[in-house]
Amino acid sequence: MPREIQTQVSPEVAHDELEFKEHIAKLFHISVNEILKVVILKRSIDARQKAIKFNIKASVYFFGETFTEQKILLPDYKNISKAQEVIIIGAGPAGLFAALQLIELGLKPIVLERGKDVRGRRRDLKAINIDHLVNEDSNYCFGEGGAGTYSDGKLYTRSKKRGDIDRILNLLVGFGASPEIIVEAHPHIGTNKLPQIIQDIREKIIECGGEVLFETRVVDFIIKNQEIQGVITQKGVIFSANKVILATGHSARDIFELLHKKGIYIEAKPFAVGVRAEHSQELIDKIQYSCDFRGDYLPPAPYSIVKQVNGRGMYSFCMCPGGVIAPCATSQAEVVTNGWSPSKRDQNTSNSGIVVELNLEDFKPFSKFGALAGMEFQKAIEQKAWHLAGETQKVPAQRMLDFTQHKISTSIPKTSYVPGTTSVEMGEVFPGFLTQIMRDGFLEFGKSMRGYLTNDAIIHAPESRTSSPVRIPRDHETLEHVQIKGLYPCGEGAGYAGGIISAAIDGEKCALKIAQSIG
Repeated sequence: MPREIQTQVSPEVAHDELEFKEHIAKLFHISVNEILKVVILKRSIDARQKAIKFNIKASVYFFGETFTEQKILLPDYKNISKAQEVIIIGAGPAGLFAALQLIELGLKPIVLERGKDVRGRRRDLKAINIDHLVNEDSNYCFGEGGAGTYSDGKLYTRSKKRGDIDRILNLLVGFGASPEIIVEAHPHIGTNKLPQIIQDIREKIIECGGEVLFETRVVDFIIKNQEIQGVITQKGVIFSANKVILATGHSARDIFELLHKKGIYIEAKPFAVGVRAEHSQELIDKIQYSCDFRGDYLPPAPYSIVKQVNGRGMYSFCMCPGGVIAPCATSQAEVVTNGWSPSKRDQNTSNSGIVVELNLEDFKPFSKFGALAGMEFQKAIEQKAWHLAGETQKVPAQRMLDFTQHKISTSIPKTSYVPGTTSVEMGEVFPGFLTQIMRDGFLEFGKSMRGYLTNDAIIHAPESRTSSPVRIPRDHETLEHVQIKGLYPCGEGAGYAGGIISAAIDGEKCALKIAQSIG
């Protein structure tokens, strides 16, 4: 039997297979020649002390024991072309993993995606960045793979109780992701690699007899006697089914409006709003690693920070080391920011959303919109930013220290945000209470991370799509909508997930519940 160990080593030892094996041999007081194989199970960085260490969990095999290389294989997906059909609205992680799970369970998924496939989306992303033109059906948020495809591919989740995280990671490896995502404490695929993985998932769905239809936006639900009967697309095409998974993501405002208009119960949900802050990666490395030069054995440093400011939580969100800021508007007359990193995280800038938690009381000025009050609050900020930026996809920006001192920045250096920036006093973008919390919060951040509060750092506004502003309530046991039988609200857009992994898990859960209901 292999021996499982946990140990700490220097970055140099962690990255040298022979040196690490020698380290293990010393732990067991044996010769290195007596060790057959060391398999890394989990790896994380401990940068709390000046001498940075890697925490490693590993299995050690000794000579005389049997070691078999474990290759991750995909499930034995069967042909389901003649099986009962289930409609899935949305081809993000919730929708795609729901489709794969349905195939495993012997059901046929029909995936309807409003946007384009991964390759077609690239032209629309270029149009946002270069021409400031937003395709409302195909952009960073909408299209094959959902928001995660072209905005980073971070796989870390705190939702350990929600489901089998390792199963989702193993499936991603089976579809082409690096096995390192199973080992790393904060796994990450990268925007440059994720599109091919998403494409391979789609091809598997089709190979098994499922369907994936692009540029097919759902505009209405067919409901009789409080039970779903099918959907209607923008082309007038009717898809009939009495099981529908609604996995449209946190930015599908037209779906929220459709549900509200039809009297289908939804409710406003708190979320968070703020800015996206960009620093040089070199500065973040110095702060986090307490060194002048990161070296070859440490990855670009991330950071995570939380403060209570004036009774509100202000925190970093979706931090992207070695990454860039992207324009994520889903309508022409709005500005929205997000961030992403390539797989190597090798850009010379880092960025993070810095956001403030909201509560339902904040949406009172928009109370006439009922359950859509939070969405309208969000929309108003994004539209204000668009006007302040000259009605383009340029982003309102300000030097961080200037912001805390109520100064308009006389100049904004070039940042990673390709459409460009416009110097704005951020107090013009946000309601007064939010502006003051952020000003005070950045001062607190500067006390905790020496060097963080600097005029070399640029804040971009707004970071407003942290999570859905709407929850679509569902039954705790069946996962069906509380009012409409056969309708399964799912993933981030329904308010039940927060990122790729949790959304994928929720998609699988809905597929399992559908299979159980069918028997």
